[in-house]
Amino acid sequence: MKRLSLKTQAKCELLDITDQVTKAIRELGLSEGACLLFVPHTTAAITINENADPAVKDDILTALARLVPPSLAYRHLEGNAHAHIQTSLIGSSVLVPVANGRPALGTWQGILFCEFDGPRSRELWLIDL
Repeated sequence: MKRLSLKTQAKCELLDITDQVTKAIRELGLSEGACLLFVPHTTAAITINENADPAVKDDILTALARLVPPSLAYRHLEGNAHAHIQTSLIGSSVLVPVANGRPALGTWQGILFCEFDGPRSRELWLIDL
């Protein structure tokens, strides 16, 4: 297992971490197979989606804010219930196929770390399967 340290800069943001994950896969010595990416936080998530057009990231964040706005009368007292729910919708892990020592992604795909309660110092765990 390998751990990556990430620092987010905004309350909500999607970070393209494809290059960092590719480097970590190489450091793990994984050339073929699969790698589980896991976020050990309750207000951050991970997904695979388009990374060519930055507007896609903005659209995802806008849609999530509309689906789960921070202004609802949540019972969670910390004021970040919306971030917990958004994390649950996106998910805390993805399974990435690996070929030739790299994530085997589609043409426009990238690996996106999703921050919903930042800015914070975060971790991503990579588990060689």
